[in-house]
Amino acid sequence: MSRFQFVADHRHAFEVKWLCAVVEIARSSFYAWLAAAEGRAARKAADEALAARIRTVHDEDNTYGAPRITVELNDGVDETQRVNHKRVARVMRSAGIVGYRRRRRVKTTTPDPAKQKVPDLLRRDFTAEQPNTPLCRRHHVPAVGYRLESVPGHGDRLLLRPGGGVGDC
Repeated sequence: MSRFQFVADHRHAFEVKWLCAVVEIARSSFYAWLAAAEGRAARKAADEALAARIRTVHDEDNTYGAPRITVELNDGVDETQRVNHKRVARVMRSAGIVGYRRRRRVKTTTPDPAKQKVPDLLRRDFTAEQPNTPLCRRHHVPAVGYRLESVPGHGDRLLLRPGGGVGDC
C-alpha cells in the first residue's frame, strides 16, 4: 500500500493535513495523486489490452521476446495503434510473458590461475640453472659470475657482462 493510498483510505476519519504530516508527504502531492487516479486507471486498462495482444503473438511463437513482439504488433497497423518497444517490455515483465533466453555464462576471472591447465606450446624450459643464486642487493642481478659495466656515451646505463664476482656489484 502506498502512503497516498493510506491517506485516501483514512481521510474521512482524520484531517488530510495531519495524515500527510504523519506519513511525511506534501498535501499538494496527495491531491495531485488523487487527481491522477483516473489516468492511472485508464493506463492500467490500456496495458491489460496490450497484454492480451502480446499473448496472442506470443502464443503463435513463444520464443519471441519484446523486440520481435513489438515488430509483430506494429506490422501493418494504423499510426495510432503503434506501441513502443520499452512499453512492450514493461507489459511483458508485469504480465510474466517471457521469450526464449539463451543462457550464456560469461566468465571474466578464473578462480585460481595456478590450477589452470595451459599447454606449453613453445616447449621452453624456464627452470633456473642454479636455484639459490644470491642476488646483488643494489641491482637485483646474480652476484656470482657477472659484473656490471657502465656503457660509454649513455650516461648511467649499465651493462651486465659475464665474469667477476660478488665484489663487482
